[in-house]
Amino acid sequence: MQRTKPPFRADHVGSLLRSAALKDARIKHARGDISGSDLKATEDVEIKKVIAKQEEIGLHSVTDGEYRRAWWHFDFLGALEGVDLIDVDQGIQFAGVQTKAQAPRVVSRLDFADHPMLAHFRFLKEHTKQTPKMTIPSPSMLHYRGGRKMINMGVYPQMENFYHDLGQAYRKAVHAFYKEGCRYLQLDDCSFAYLCDPEQRKMLAARGDDPTKQGEIYAGMINAAIDGRPDDLAITMHLCRGNFRSTFVASGGYEPIADLLFNQVHADGYFMEWDNDRSGGFEPLRFLPKGKHVVLGLVTSKTGVLETRDDLLRRIEEASKYAPLDQLCLSPQCGFASTEEGNTLAEEEQWAKLRLVVQVAQEVWGK
Repeated sequence: MQRTKPPFRADHVGSLLRSAALKDARIKHARGDISGSDLKATEDVEIKKVIAKQEEIGLHSVTDGEYRRAWWHFDFLGALEGVDLIDVDQGIQFAGVQTKAQAPRVVSRLDFADHPMLAHFRFLKEHTKQTPKMTIPSPSMLHYRGGRKMINMGVYPQMENFYHDLGQAYRKAVHAFYKEGCRYLQLDDCSFAYLCDPEQRKMLAARGDDPTKQGEIYAGMINAAIDGRPDDLAITMHLCRGNFRSTFVASGGYEPIADLLFNQVHADGYFMEWDNDRSGGFEPLRFLPKGKHVVLGLVTSKTGVLETRDDLLRRIEEASKYAPLDQLCLSPQCGFASTEEGNTLAEEEQWAKLRLVVQVAQEVWGK
């Protein structure tokens, strides 16, 4: 049976390849050839087009493709009260490639006030007939990327106070987006999936964090943000292993964090990645409690090679051995452009994958 509330049987993570016109406008703006208002005008036009395309394909959740962002996470985090986006010595290391060398630094007490992405959501809602979905980074991402060294010691000598204030800032964000009409909010999170990778756990321990406790700390902070939300606000999480120019950071199945994720984090649904051998099996789905949903990320956003209907049907059937089919949905494993650079596939290949998701979901769960 199809679903009338999020997550939908055919869904997607959120980011979409930036159009040629948008990329050109960003280059011109960076050079000083056009003004900020000129850039916004181009963004508005291109976002309307990408909204219409999602609706045409048959998706019930629609995003702005994250067209106004350079990063899936830093644009949001850098606009929180108390956070600056600064230049650093080294970008984030992916498999064989690095991102731009920027990172958020906590410079004063954290809070959420007149955030620019409230207006971004408002524009999306005004221009779609489907359910507008807002995607923001999970609060854990402000800590995971830089750790203690990116948090001003004079402001937060005790990490407990940092986690408390960050949770409360996000709580304000959740209610602010709701006030703007948001009924589908997604928290994009790498930290839980990274905790499944032994190399990432070593990195955390080396910088002074305890990888055996960090998941519970993040779960508590997320719950502080989302508990007490209105009943008609659906909150999902996307569990990502890294997605930049079709590369990755982490490997490993979800087994180490599945019980914690499904049963201690109070989200309604989870977008999870199962697009390759690095992702492990579906066995962690056995921890999924009644009333929650998992969106199976079986279609890769990292290449243009189109999956087959038969393979997707087979894998959905395999997943249903561990969780009821009625608690499952289908999507690409991640966004197509977690940063403005985008993954290495063509726009039409992106749309073909989303069409396939809709078609297979209709075959499995009905129209």
